[in-house]
Amino acid sequence: MTSSWGDAHDGWPYDHAVTSDQPSDQRDHWVRTFAAKQDFLGSEPSETGRAALSAFLAASAREIVELGSGQGRDSLLFATAGLKVTALDYAETGLAQIREKAQSAGFGGSVTTVVADVREPLPLATAAVDGVYAHMLLCMALSTEQIVSLVAEVHRVLRPGGFFFYTVRNTSDAHFGAGSAHGDDQFEMGGFIVHFFGRELIERLADGFKILEVADFEEGRLPRRLSAVTMARI
Repeated sequence: MTSSWGDAHDGWPYDHAVTSDQPSDQRDHWVRTFAAKQDFLGSEPSETGRAALSAFLAASAREIVELGSGQGRDSLLFATAGLKVTALDYAETGLAQIREKAQSAGFGGSVTTVVADVREPLPLATAAVDGVYAHMLLCMALSTEQIVSLVAEVHRVLRPGGFFFYTVRNTSDAHFGAGSAHGDDQFEMGGFIVHFFGRELIERLADGFKILEVADFEEGRLPRRLSAVTMARI
């Protein structure tokens, strides 16, 4: 899988993250960024979103959640394909834009927005959805324990057999080991912290799931090296 997203946005990739003891600074940053530019992350659906949609449709999914939905380019892709979508993010500015775009496109009834921080339990019912999608969210400045807790929450909200599709930067990336080390496979460059994923962590996160595919791909001019993981809840 390849992606052109990074070519347009290499000046501000998904790398931007701060340590977990600064949540308000990170939230404020995204609120300002989304307010300044309506399509900061792009106006077209991502290639990873298209891949996830194919998996969801093949599994006859009806209701899904996008974690870290941003300004909704993939949430809207899912809605236009006939899925009921819960877009979850902690930047209300982006969620407001998603609601506006969904209403304008005639899919307002298919998209629900929820303000939430993924470091806390997900404000969703148990076994409520058929699929969960997270593009580059898990490799933000989250500790391994926070990631494990989040994926346990994903398992809780998925119905048996439901799909979890996520993408992360992996340890073959050129930035892995660069900059200041924070431990836990997290490295800081220019004030930004990235949590890089090795296969061991991917396997650890599969507790309660069956891994269906791990597809490595490149994105952007560096290029960034990522893994797209598709798992089914057992």
